[in-house]
Amino acid sequence: MKSRRSWESWAFNMSHVPVLLEETLKVLDPRPGEFFIDGTLDGGGHAIAVLERLGSNGLFLGLDWDETMIKGFQERIAKISNFQFPISKLILIKENYKNIPMILKKRKLNKADGLLLDLGFSSAQLEAGRGFSFSKDEPLLMTYSADSKPAYEWIGDLKEKELAKIINNFGEERFADRIARAIKKNLPIKTTARLAQVIKEAVPFRRSPLGKNYERGRLNPATRTFQALRIFVNQELDNLQTVLNQIPNILNPGGRVAVISFHSLEDRIVKNSFRALVGAGRAELINKKPVVASREESSNNPRSRSAKLRALRII
Repeated sequence: MKSRRSWESWAFNMSHVPVLLEETLKVLDPRPGEFFIDGTLDGGGHAIAVLERLGSNGLFLGLDWDETMIKGFQERIAKISNFQFPISKLILIKENYKNIPMILKKRKLNKADGLLLDLGFSSAQLEAGRGFSFSKDEPLLMTYSADSKPAYEWIGDLKEKELAKIINNFGEERFADRIARAIKKNLPIKTTARLAQVIKEAVPFRRSPLGKNYERGRLNPATRTFQALRIFVNQELDNLQTVLNQIPNILNPGGRVAVISFHSLEDRIVKNSFRALVGAGRAELINKKPVVASREESSNNPRSRSAKLRALRII
């Protein structure tokens, strides 16, 4: 089998750089022969490092709602010379992580020793043409699964007040009412470029001495609305809450769970869910405060700057 350093080097050199990799491995502590679940396979950087530690007697279940992520991971491991993790013990499924208990039952799998949820999306998904980026002109889909209802249909079907509530609650956008009103007035909107332009025209244009607008240039006006629509379309917060409520049904006593979140809405759910499990005497915190990226990682990988890692051990 490849050395630990070479496997991790491979993971870091992928187009999707795994955030907080060393810190995640430390709290999850994968051991030879254990059963681990990666509920958000994504680029596979964390998964590869975990597989190296599980060894030939381990078992690994990798899930992703995005089928292209599954295929991409399979292609990547096929390119690794001396990849020795048994393929028969590498289970990859296109599925939402909220359904992990159902998958375990259906596959007749026992509870796991570790669970990882990396709630960020990969650079590959940003490049996939699904409308996640407001800096491109793409179809306004915003879906991880090809089976989900696209964003352009949602904004057409939702009432103005419903849309404003979504933008406010999931994007924490103070101009949510203005933006929702502008979106409904300019329907149909089927591309990211058009939506970004409508949003830009809807928010107040306040010039600073430097000529910058909206939040004095700190944010693109579309940032919070795009986040809100993506969260809503994919039911991200509901799915997260569902799986966290089921952790005792997923992990063995002594099992570890690590969750990497990227914005306050996600982190709040993780924090409160972990606190409830600890308060009920069903778990203990591995790290009392969230782990954040080092100055070096933040400099080398900008997407890590907002990442927070929380970890828990089942009693």
